[in-house]
Amino acid sequence: MDTQVLIVGGGPVGLTLAIDLGRRGVRCILIEQKEAPQFLPKMERCNARTMEMFRRMEIADKVRAAGLPADVPMDVFIILSLVEPPLVHQPYPSVNSARAEIRACNDGSLPLEPYQLISQYTLEPLLKSIAEGLPSVTVRYGCQLESFTQDPSRVCARVKHTNGSFGEIGAAYLVGCDGGASTVRKQLGIKLRGEFNLLELRQALYRCDELFERLPIGKGPGKGRHYHVADGNSTFLIMQDSTKHFTLHAVVDRDEDMKAMFERTVAIPVKYDMLTCAPWRQNLVLADRYRDDRVFLAGDAVHLVIPTGGLGMNSGVGDAIDLSWKLAATLKGWGGPALLESYESERRQIGERNVGASRYASLGRRKWRAQYRPNMRENTPEGAAARENLIRIASVEQPKSNEMIGAELGYRYVDSPIVCNIPGGPEHRFRKYEPSTWPGARLPHVWLADGAPMQDRIPYEGYTLLRLGRTRADTSALERALRAFAAPLTVLEVPDEAPRQVYGHDLLLLRPDLHVAWRGNQPPDDPENVAAIATGHGETDRGDRPFSLG
Repeated sequence: MDTQVLIVGGGPVGLTLAIDLGRRGVRCILIEQKEAPQFLPKMERCNARTMEMFRRMEIADKVRAAGLPADVPMDVFIILSLVEPPLVHQPYPSVNSARAEIRACNDGSLPLEPYQLISQYTLEPLLKSIAEGLPSVTVRYGCQLESFTQDPSRVCARVKHTNGSFGEIGAAYLVGCDGGASTVRKQLGIKLRGEFNLLELRQALYRCDELFERLPIGKGPGKGRHYHVADGNSTFLIMQDSTKHFTLHAVVDRDEDMKAMFERTVAIPVKYDMLTCAPWRQNLVLADRYRDDRVFLAGDAVHLVIPTGGLGMNSGVGDAIDLSWKLAATLKGWGGPALLESYESERRQIGERNVGASRYASLGRRKWRAQYRPNMRENTPEGAAARENLIRIASVEQPKSNEMIGAELGYRYVDSPIVCNIPGGPEHRFRKYEPSTWPGARLPHVWLADGAPMQDRIPYEGYTLLRLGRTRADTSALERALRAFAAPLTVLEVPDEAPRQVYGHDLLLLRPDLHVAWRGNQPPDDPENVAAIATGHGETDRGDRPFSLG
């Protein structure tokens, strides 16, 4: 066998998976059909939950250093052009401002890390360089998956190199992170279902060194992230991480039309170059399955969303982190069969929710855009009425695209086979987050008395048993039960008042991904069953554990 895990696809999701597996000591090979990362605009924002994950992986500072400077605001405007007063201005904080707000808050309602704007053409090369620096990770660009076979013990992939030669790679598992046109998904015969081709736009990338520094222009909008143009072409301008590059999206017939659309939006003479232009379609679709035996799917290979809400790539990073620790545990021999079985159960429900969140945000944007009237610039009662109507509706509907903290932080794995489930649970909301330690939820961020965040105290590997509020509960039986499965376990005594107040219980059992597996104020009556569920062994005894494939 050539490797333990073969990853197909070198986008942010595949590279995140490779880095996390590499940090866990898993041997993996990543193949990517491109010969090098491309300077093409796609995603441009890592949300708060993704940045928390990157912090756990010890790469958040590198991502921030490569991305948008921390003092640049993320304001959103609805405009007629960049030289006219904005119709709507929605302020959103810079990273520095968001950090100050997080530092001053200790009720669990905010993330440990704020967002980071970073263009995909910046993020991919950075992640590639990090992956290449890990001894157990091999990255092969210019290597295309042709086909694969699998049997009960391995997967064998046939690959084609850029020189035309063919080869084979054997692995214990294969993960398809190869995008919406996924070769892996298609060979498995797994269907995408949902709403296809809702709208076709063109996206162009421009370099304009002077534009950002000139804002505001006259009475036009100030510096920000998004400039939505009230017109009949669904036009919107997005600042990229360098502040010298911009993308423009619009419904036009030809690539050449995108130059005129940029000039119309900017509305003053500027020197610029249009670097790329390509059509794209809005889809809201979800795969029927995320797994077929030893082959898994992640990212755009299983869910395609409209960028409204910023949940596409970020959902894929969540897929990668969920799958990574489960593969590592299985390969190291302590993870039971339900660990890998839980991947589809947990992540597909999140994919479905995030498709719904994207639909919710997109419908809001469509609603205010439908109010556009050609007479909006006219200095007439009719023109003023048209402007006022669009402003009224957009002020309510546009924030749906930019305020998704509930979807980002509040997701919970319901009825997971590796969580000690409790019926009920907090309502899933897209825009509102209420901190909770309900089993399956992400552990809320809390500052400790010494100024350190709780999340930083929790080890990267294995399970953590939090003992809070100076509890005297005897957890030795649960500790023995977990260690009987050879699962790594850290017991943390945390006497601080804030975690106990926010988390609401004396005892929390956390998974490696910081999701709650079990909670209580007293030790469980059936510690062996709790340990078996959390480690993926269900009701089976230790003799049923699968043989390590490492």
